[in-house]
Amino acid sequence: MAGMIWTHGYTAAELERAQALFRLTFPPDLVALLRDRRPVGGPDWTNEADIRSRLAWPYEGLMFDVEHNVLWWGEWGERPTDAAERAEVLRDVVARAPMLIPVFSHRYLPATPGRAGNPVFSVHQSDVILYGANLEDYLEREENGWGCRPWPQAIREIDFWSELSGVTADRGL
Repeated sequence: MAGMIWTHGYTAAELERAQALFRLTFPPDLVALLRDRRPVGGPDWTNEADIRSRLAWPYEGLMFDVEHNVLWWGEWGERPTDAAERAEVLRDVVARAPMLIPVFSHRYLPATPGRAGNPVFSVHQSDVILYGANLEDYLEREENGWGCRPWPQAIREIDFWSELSGVTADRGL
């Protein structure tokens, strides 16, 4: 792939250690990719500080929009007047959503369901955009451009993140 620069993949032991340390289970398509190769400048699963920062990014971005851009969904209940209470509500909302695994830059793959085929989202604050119907589709679009091929008819819906992106079964692309 010319659009991304790649380096050698991780060992099985490195990936197992990362999953245990961060309490994640990588979907099998991500494991296969990371065993084969990893993007230069992407997440470094051997660097705890790097990964902790990337794992916190989605919550921190949403929290920024809660505090500065009036983000608040009615399903979350009445908007608390206290910032610490708003943070707690959002922490609970994000904790109930599937955990996002950093793939490259601010592109994330949901950890659940724990099978191949999860969509890839671009996450920047509450601006969540579907970037690939699955990992393979994302990599092709990252390499060849957003519109390099038609979007598949069926894209797996992921609790919370698909709704935030505006792409759900009832709304389509």
